[in-house]
Amino acid sequence: MTNFQVYKKTLSFSLVGFLIDILALILWGALATLGFVIGNKMNDKGIIGLLIGVVIGIVVLILIKIFVSNVLKAGQVAMMTQGVTEGKLPDKVLHEGRKVVKERFASITAFFFVTGAIKGIFRQITRSINRLGTALGGETGNTITSIIDSGIQILLGYLCDCCLGWVFYRTKIGTARAACEGSAIFFKHGKTLFKNIGRIFGMGLLGLIIVGGAFFGIFYGIFSLVPNAFNSLSLEVAESMTRLEITDMDFLKDPKTLMLVMAGVLAIVLYSMAHSVFIRPFILVGVLRNFTASGIKDIPTEEEFAKLNEKSPKFAKLYGSI
Repeated sequence: MTNFQVYKKTLSFSLVGFLIDILALILWGALATLGFVIGNKMNDKGIIGLLIGVVIGIVVLILIKIFVSNVLKAGQVAMMTQGVTEGKLPDKVLHEGRKVVKERFASITAFFFVTGAIKGIFRQITRSINRLGTALGGETGNTITSIIDSGIQILLGYLCDCCLGWVFYRTKIGTARAACEGSAIFFKHGKTLFKNIGRIFGMGLLGLIIVGGAFFGIFYGIFSLVPNAFNSLSLEVAESMTRLEITDMDFLKDPKTLMLVMAGVLAIVLYSMAHSVFIRPFILVGVLRNFTASGIKDIPTEEEFAKLNEKSPKFAKLYGSI
């Protein structure tokens, strides 16, 4: 199967996950509103009711994230891994993905132990890279450190998913040992895997230009149809800035500039949503293929585990649980 075929076959996970996230946010808003209404009617304390509703909503969101969204994401990674390693996928990928996750992780505790350990290991062993920027000192060093860290965090997200994919691939060994192997693969074949940075940022930038640009054009076109609304809004903004003594954002007082800024903000928000649903999964398939191919050719050994034990306490803890 090609990368696009695997991506197309597993896209349903992203679509369902996105729908669940939207419904969860709507539920959160409904709980907050309900809390305000109840509080207002009972003791004329709407704000307190609102806060209670918000807290309950956050708890519900966390539970949905733990028991639904994470399982969906893990199922997608599992099916992507199967697609790039076996060259085939079942017809009912959603059902099969949930089944594989359930078989590999008997409990949610085991899932979070392994995935939490993976993220911790990668953060610890990539932290030294940030010191390259910090060593320069001054504002230049801080800027370089910030840029390096941003790039690493993006790559880290993909590599953690790849390591989870390796856990699903190595079904004949325990999850902890498979996670240790996945971590070792990164260090053993780091140069090859870091070549994916160009693909990740290149496709992200291309998506921002095309998708983000399209959203920006659509919103700006819509806003241009109601210029009077932005004339009134700019006056409201100007009055608020004067009242709050804000002087460094005077450009927002101009209706046309305000129109551009709002169109840009909305475009970025929608692009971020589109990126997580449509673009990131496609990039992940390619990175996952390279990651698993590197591991299959040269499975990490005990000697390589010993080296990582010295570099990462979290790795040592995970290795100790084998």
